[in-house]
Amino acid sequence: MNIESKLFELRKIMKREQIDCYYINGTDPHNSEYVCPRWKTRAFISNFTGSAGSVLITKDSAYLWVDSRYFIQADKQTKDSEFIVMKMDIDNTPTVKEFINKYMEKGSRIGFSKDSLMIEEKKQFEKECKDVEIVVTEDYLNEIWENRPSIPENEVVEMDVSLTGFSRAQKLNMIRIYLSEKKADYAFIASLDDIAWTLNLRGSDIDYNPVFISYLLVTVDKAYLFTSEKRFNEDIKKNVEKDIEILPYEVVETKLKELFENDKTILINENKVNTLIEKIILESKLNVINEIEVTTRLKACKNDTELEGMRRAHLLDGVAMVNFLASLDYKNGEYSELGLSKKLEDERLRNKECLNLSFNTISGFQDNGAICHYSVNEESSKKIQANGLLVLDSGGCYESGTTDITRTLLFGEASDEQIRDYTLVLKGHIALALQSFPQGTKGHHLDILARQYLWNNGLTYFHGTGHGVGHRLNVHEGPHKISQVVNEYPLQKGMILSDEPGLYKEGRYGIRIENLLAVQNNFKTEFGQFLNFEILTLCPYEKKLIDVSLLTEVELEFINSYHAWVYEELNTLIDKEAIPYLREATSPIYK
Repeated sequence: MNIESKLFELRKIMKREQIDCYYINGTDPHNSEYVCPRWKTRAFISNFTGSAGSVLITKDSAYLWVDSRYFIQADKQTKDSEFIVMKMDIDNTPTVKEFINKYMEKGSRIGFSKDSLMIEEKKQFEKECKDVEIVVTEDYLNEIWENRPSIPENEVVEMDVSLTGFSRAQKLNMIRIYLSEKKADYAFIASLDDIAWTLNLRGSDIDYNPVFISYLLVTVDKAYLFTSEKRFNEDIKKNVEKDIEILPYEVVETKLKELFENDKTILINENKVNTLIEKIILESKLNVINEIEVTTRLKACKNDTELEGMRRAHLLDGVAMVNFLASLDYKNGEYSELGLSKKLEDERLRNKECLNLSFNTISGFQDNGAICHYSVNEESSKKIQANGLLVLDSGGCYESGTTDITRTLLFGEASDEQIRDYTLVLKGHIALALQSFPQGTKGHHLDILARQYLWNNGLTYFHGTGHGVGHRLNVHEGPHKISQVVNEYPLQKGMILSDEPGLYKEGRYGIRIENLLAVQNNFKTEFGQFLNFEILTLCPYEKKLIDVSLLTEVELEFINSYHAWVYEELNTLIDKEAIPYLREATSPIYK
């Protein structure tokens, strides 16, 4: 079916159900950042395959909201269709809610699929769109999506306590202790990475995210996992059933109705729990405590075992990165963006402890590097055979942890402007990595450190500076982050974040430099405990792009010390052929 046919069939259903417009947010029943093929609803209806965006279908029009990362891609993928691309970062472009308020008639019925509409999102629509009716519906796409992918039932693997630090029973007990503290009876968890962490299980239902489709209910004395039994081998099933009862994913509604008792108290995160579950909670007359999952806070602070695993993952990743970088001809080589992505993937997978990539590699040369979340494919892949910068953002999922690294590489010769810009980005990257801060400091308090040198030169970037990273889990993890957006969660010992300032000059080039950092105790004074960062990532910077005259003595010492550490850690582990490259790439620089 082409786009027009899909819209025609959808509107027939809307007319039958008396729905004036239908909203598609593109997420799954767990509000996952990335989704499995079954819930790629936004892509199905519009052909747009970006990871973020909203669709609104009216009786006679179709709209796709995207941010600046996806303007070009959205225009291309919806070309020659009736979709109108709503470019959110452009002045006067209304949000979805503003559009509804302005253009939909009073009393219009706005439809939302109940399994992918979160409670909090529904509340926001009801609060901001007062003159229309918010209608929770069935998933209308089921009627028109021929051969719609089924809910995946991929096999899960169990992580040994030697990798996780705490057993499944210990983690469930942590949740129960918290239930007692909150005087609550149930904790209902819909967040897939929280479930995977709690149960020491990992899956593969979503590309690059080692999670599995499921719900988890923990009570004061029992626990229930709603997922397909087909994904367990006999040994893992026996182990899991010592701590938890496994039930089919599709019985979650009926079983919750049986388990819930009136006037009991439940902990949920309304940003992660959908309106299908909300209906059961309301019918059961439960008292709701709405807050972020306790497991999200627990897994954000890595224990000593998890931290050691992350260090090992970064050591192995450093070996792969250096072997890859050493194999390139930066003067006369002829490559492609896609070819280099595959070459780096192959290098990572040489090590048996690397299970997969942690996300789809970003490989952007010259002007493509200025698209900060550029996704290379066969059609867009640019040749790399001339002067230019390559932004290479990649990572691996290892048995012991997750990595995420960005390096900007120089092919051919650099301009003075490129060298200056790279050095300014690097100075901000170093400033954040070196900072000590008192306990209680939040990510937005530190964000300016990475931007200061760019700002002082009339430059900036528009993405966050740092995101949390999971332990052999999702490469994006909350609740902590470093950005200009206020975040209520303070940085704490054991949290892992990225340090990735950048600069993007549209149509010309991009620059980004990223290491992962672990928050650690630094020193204690009369003013309290101070924290700082441990650097996890092991890979040289691009020395040919550093203007030493712009560096302070402290920055120069940092680079030389970091490079000496990289050499010491990696020189006996990399291929013999890579040693000359590593020796040169990590040799000291001087003013």
